Amino acid sequence: MRWQRHHFELKETIVTLLCKAQYLSAGEQALHAARTLLEQYIDKYPLFATTHAPYHPQKDAPEIVQRMCRESEKVGVGPMAAVAGALALESLTAILRAGADEAIVDNGGDIALFIREPVKMGIFAGNASLKELAFEVEPRKTVFGICTSSGTVGPSHSYGKSDAAVIISPNILLADAAATALGNRIKEEKDLKAAFDFLKKEEEIEGALAIIHDRIGMFGTLPKLIRSHIDTDLITKGRQG
Repeated sequence: MRWQRHHFELKETIVTLLCKAQYLSAGEQALHAARTLLEQYIDKYPLFATTHAPYHPQKDAPEIVQRMCRESEKVGVGPMAAVAGALALESLTAILRAGADEAIVDNGGDIALFIREPVKMGIFAGNASLKELAFEVEPRKTVFGICTSSGTVGPSHSYGKSDAAVIISPNILLADAAATALGNRIKEEKDLKAAFDFLKKEEEIEGALAIIHDRIGMFGTLPKLIRSHIDTDLITKGRQG
């Protein structure tokens, strides 16, 4: 078996880990440790968790806070716009250090990957007219991220109305923050034309895709886009009951 699918919840963090069972504890422990550092920092400096503007960390900020601030500032959003990507990367890194030869960590649509064979990754855009789309993602020699924001799906705050805003980058925290920034720029279908312009200065961002209603926009280099049924039972979300 290539890997197993594991569901993990810790307060607001809801994650799907795809790895062999013997590496699961490493990924979960990393999520616990990273969340603890973030919670301790937020207890001392609550503005970090609430601001939607770039934030400069205090001198005693742990590395994960510093990275969230650094990458989110590049695209003009608050540091929590990078939190899901940061946690996904921490978990994936721990799994790989434990000896896994490949793994995927999906933190609510913000996904950190290290794969050795191709995978098909569905793009969930809620009630948008454009449905049943997926990327054929090819393996790489390094970790990379595929991160998604939405103004119509999920609990995360967005100033926009996009059904999906997707960023691909080897810098997973930047991908997460940029997905939020892209989604914020799309309030109507006409916004797709200029929404990607801010990405041109970010060399680490390889490609982007946005969907609103029946319109789609693309930027840069993306994996092959295909039609594919999306099994909504596999979407990372909280369990009821």
